[in-house]
Amino acid sequence: MSASPQPYLSSNPHLVQLLADHILASPQQRITFADYMDWVLYHPQHGYYSRYAEKIGAQGDFVTSPHMGRDFGELLAVQVVQLWHHLDRPQPFHLVEMGAGQGLLAHDVLRYLADHHPDCFQVLEYGIVEKSPALIAEQRQRLGAIASSGTVRWYTWDEIPPQSLVGCCLSNELVDAFPVHLVETQQQQLREVYVALGSSTDDLPQFVEQLGDLSSDRLRTYFETLGIDITHPPYPDGYRTEVNLAAQDWLHTVAQRLQRGYLLTIDYGYTAQRYYAPTRSGGTLQCYYHHAHHSDPYRYIGQQDLTAHVNFTDLERHGATVGLETLGFTQQGLLLMALGLGDRLALLSNPATVPDVQTLFQRRESLHALMNPMGLGNFGVLIQSKGLTDVERQKPLQGLHHPPL
Repeated sequence: MSASPQPYLSSNPHLVQLLADHILASPQQRITFADYMDWVLYHPQHGYYSRYAEKIGAQGDFVTSPHMGRDFGELLAVQVVQLWHHLDRPQPFHLVEMGAGQGLLAHDVLRYLADHHPDCFQVLEYGIVEKSPALIAEQRQRLGAIASSGTVRWYTWDEIPPQSLVGCCLSNELVDAFPVHLVETQQQQLREVYVALGSSTDDLPQFVEQLGDLSSDRLRTYFETLGIDITHPPYPDGYRTEVNLAAQDWLHTVAQRLQRGYLLTIDYGYTAQRYYAPTRSGGTLQCYYHHAHHSDPYRYIGQQDLTAHVNFTDLERHGATVGLETLGFTQQGLLLMALGLGDRLALLSNPATVPDVQTLFQRRESLHALMNPMGLGNFGVLIQSKGLTDVERQKPLQGLHHPPL
């Protein structure tokens, strides 16, 4: 049994009690960490994303690329228009954003297309797949008149018929928030981390971790497919890491709904060899609360974000098993430079294009943040496709054509 977590600080007592009841009703009175993470993030009434739309952004717990200004969405829209042309300008053209947050990216993409590519905008059906009622409400408010015109639709995966989408599915910082299984090695055996009940503290149940047998054979197969054995040297005993089976399920769902087109995934993560390096013995799980990060998922329950890095190698390999072909993998900074970020920086050198000095510095700072190799610029960008003809498959993608540095 692992060491007990620290006592709660400002946890949601309703969620804590609901979790305790759920654990008591579960077999062996314990749940997988993936189940725990799903509850604390996505519980319909008390989960982090269900209640705290305002906790995203400069005044919240974390910021995303769309918070840096309109440039991120506008540059992605440049790539979207090219994808539309590559598909021979289908009508309608489906652009499905999965996990749209506060609707900032959708707003910037739609506004740019309406202003600069009205032909594409007129045939566009912008779909949003979002679990959080609070975020859906904010998205509807932000998108306003565009949404009321019928250009934007909200739906669940179950409401999208199989093989019905022709266009592009995209996500920005979605996969990192999927619930992950925690595994740990013990005497050269692969074990899973479970969450059980401990003693009560201040009338609130407390959770402890237990090691047990794997809840699914998919966890073992996951590492076998990658050709990685974390149970033997050079991996140390007690090596702990994450497995994102939900990402595989998500790829399967997207591939089922996509008849022809592209999947664009932007997130922070590594290749499998870097992700499961022997020196990364504590995994990548991080908790975010008021722009500070720590590694204790049992604090601020329901009031902090939990994330784990993305294994892009698994997205590529599992994607291939469900019919998704990898077209390219790059970093966000390089993608945005290829789509015109450098040109936007150059325009800022002309005072006539910027109304005041403060705006100049803000724009310049935002653009540099988007390509910062120590931050957002180092995010991975994976582009996959399905159902393309040989001719369409050979067409170059602007975002993968890196300009000379």
